[in-house]
Amino acid sequence: IGSLSAQSPAEMVDICANQAGENATYLKDFQVKLGVAVEGRPQVARYPLVLSSNNIYRFSVCDMESSEGKAVIKLYDNNRLIFSSISAKTKEEFNPFNFMCRKTGIYHVFISFLDGKPGEAVGILSYVSKK
Repeated sequence: IGSLSAQSPAEMVDICANQAGENATYLKDFQVKLGVAVEGRPQVARYPLVLSSNNIYRFSVCDMESSEGKAVIKLYDNNRLIFSSISAKTKEEFNPFNFMCRKTGIYHVFISFLDGKPGEAVGILSYVSKK
């Protein structure tokens, strides 16, 4: 999905949501603007959300054209990382990624930028139809 040309965060939401795929229904967006890392500690935007069991959710992230950093979206259950759009080991990108929710509960979406760079991005949560 990567970097897209959009005039505003609202336009970016529309563009990014449309790239989630035909079988995906937009549920929620996460608009993020973060500054540079301070003392080696990257800034992170955190969003709690409730996901329901037996549903497939799709997470995607799109950088604003003006963003210096590359956005990473991560999904956590409590303090346990479930998935990341970029592998910490290989730097391979998984964007978008699907999550089959096995238990209803509160999850957390974290969005940050690689190497502590400042950036602006939009994260999208979609429902994936089971057809």
